[in-house]
Amino acid sequence: MEELALPLLKANLGISKDNRDAYLLAILKSIVSELTNEKSLSIDGTDNNHLMFVVDYAAWRYRSRGEGVMPRNIQYRLHNLILKNGGVKKDE
Repeated sequence: MEELALPLLKANLGISKDNRDAYLLAILKSIVSELTNEKSLSIDGTDNNHLMFVVDYAAWRYRSRGEGVMPRNIQYRLHNLILKNGGVKKDE
């Protein structure tokens, strides 16, 4: 998924050079890992809603340097993904 998301993220951020690709890929990978491991979501790289959510989340992380409150639109979309997935699974 990260390879599909990288060009979209760069377009979102207005970046055309390749010198930040490693950093942007690390952000994308950490978001996908967080969503799958911590939120128990299965992210489908072929689903445009999932892809654009990851891109928008990564763009916010890049711009804010991971500080501050998550924007409401990203929170709303995350909650919808969790609900669609059946909620966050508790450890048993």
